[in-house]
Amino acid sequence: MKTRFQPQFDLKQTAESGQCFRMTPCAPDVWSVVSGERYLEISQDASAFYFDCPDEDYPFWVNYFDLDTDYGAYIASVRKRDSYLTAAAGAGSGIRILRQDVWEMIVTFIISQQRTIPKIREAVEALSCRYGVRKEAVLSGGAARVYYTFPTPGQLGSASLDELKALKLGYRASYIHRICEDAVQGRLDLDSLSGMDYEHAFEYLTGFYGIGAKIANCVCLFGLHHINAFPVDTWISQILMEHYYPKNPKKYRALPKSRLYEALIQDYFGGYQGYAGVMQQYIFYYERKEAGNGTGRRTVRL
Repeated sequence: MKTRFQPQFDLKQTAESGQCFRMTPCAPDVWSVVSGERYLEISQDASAFYFDCPDEDYPFWVNYFDLDTDYGAYIASVRKRDSYLTAAAGAGSGIRILRQDVWEMIVTFIISQQRTIPKIREAVEALSCRYGVRKEAVLSGGAARVYYTFPTPGQLGSASLDELKALKLGYRASYIHRICEDAVQGRLDLDSLSGMDYEHAFEYLTGFYGIGAKIANCVCLFGLHHINAFPVDTWISQILMEHYYPKNPKKYRALPKSRLYEALIQDYFGGYQGYAGVMQQYIFYYERKEAGNGTGRRTVRL
C-alpha cells in the first residue's frame, strides 16, 4: 500500500470524464483500475490517495494517472474573461489525462460511436472477459480480485465477425474485425504510432477503416498523451455552438460547416498551446455534470 498527497486529482471526476472505461467504483471512494497486465485499487479521503498494488507497480500507476504533471498550472492559465471555461475548470479541477494503452484506446473508441458511456463500459468488459486473459490480484489485506486483461490484437483477432456481432457491437463489429486484421498483419504498426507526433499520428489513424477525426483525436489524447488533441463529439459541438459561436456570429456564419468547429477551437482554445485537450476534458465533464443536475438536455453519447 502506497500513500500519496496529490493536488488537482479526484478519482470520481477522472473516472467520469469519458476517457477511461475500466475504472470502476467498488466501494465508497474506492476504484478498481485495470491497465495492461496490472490491477489497482485506489482510494481517497480528504487528505491523501492510497494505492493498493505491488510496490513495483506503483511507478506505473503514478505515470498512468499523470501525477507528476502540474495541472494547477493549466487551471491557472484559464482566461478569466471566459466565464464558461473558468467554471468548467473549477468543476473538473481534479481531472487528469490518463496515459492509457494505445491499442485499447483504438478499439474502445471504435466501440464508442453512438453509444452511451455505460454501454461502452459493458462492451469493453465483455471483450476483455471473452478474449482477454484471466488474472488474479492479491491486495494488501489478503483479499483476491479476479480481473481480465484487455485482449491483444492477436487475441481479439481470433474472434470471427459473427462472434463480435454476438457481443452486441452492431456495425462497429466490422470495424473492430478489420482493425484487428490490420494490426496482426502489420498494416497498423502500434510501435511506430506510439512514436509519432500529434499531426502524423492523427493522419495515420484516419487512414484506417472505421476511424474518423473524432476517434483519431480520442486515441491521440487518451492513448498517446498528445494533450493538444481536441476531440469534437456531439457534446463538444453543442458547447462550441452555444457558448462560443455567439461571440462572433457574423464571422462563423460565413464559414462552411467543415471549417466551423476548427475555427471555433482555434479562436477560443488555440491560446492553450500544447494542452488544449485538457481544456476539452474540463468542458466535456462540466457539461455532463450540468446534465446530471438537470440542466442538460440529452443522454451522453461519445
